[in-house]
Amino acid sequence: MHTNSSGQSYDLVENDVLPVTISKLRVSMKSNLSFFLNYNVMKKYIIAIAVVLTTLITNQAFAQLPVIPLADQKKLLQSNDPKLAANKKLVYDCWREMLEAGHIELAEQYLAENYMQHNPNVPTGRKGFVELFSKFAKPQPIVDTIKAPVVAIIAEGDLVVISFAAKLPDPADSTKTYISTWFDMFRIENGKLAEHWDGAQKTKN
Repeated sequence: MHTNSSGQSYDLVENDVLPVTISKLRVSMKSNLSFFLNYNVMKKYIIAIAVVLTTLITNQAFAQLPVIPLADQKKLLQSNDPKLAANKKLVYDCWREMLEAGHIELAEQYLAENYMQHNPNVPTGRKGFVELFSKFAKPQPIVDTIKAPVVAIIAEGDLVVISFAAKLPDPADSTKTYISTWFDMFRIENGKLAEHWDGAQKTKN
């Protein structure tokens, strides 16, 4: 038995106060839970909409920038380190004379005999390189600069990376193309190209 402020006695079990309070509490809990669940659902929708809007705005504001050379090719060949400058020039000349002008007979001058190839479409070794490129290379006059748009030539240690602006087919529209960047990396050993890496994917024979 409990006594209230008026001196009246009541039993919590038999009195209507507790059932009413519990009932109100249940209603309140259900209401809060419903609000919480609805809030979480709305929050997810808001986040999803924000992501979509951000993507659209970003694509509008930050469209792909053009790929352009960092400097003219003579400046790209420069280095404060004579050895790095020589390594750059070796890759540059090999590209001009053998790969672009098609003078595969110069392979012995530029490639080590055990030239290591990481392109999945080209045989490893100097012999394998010559055999493959001799099938389609057509010798042309050698010019002073690389014809392809060279973006940069970077040398560090025994490695040289040369990058180009590359025109590629648009996967979304076969009638269109887009510009991206292609990278080739070479390792130099004893004054010759000893190893090569690039981003080529395997193609059908």
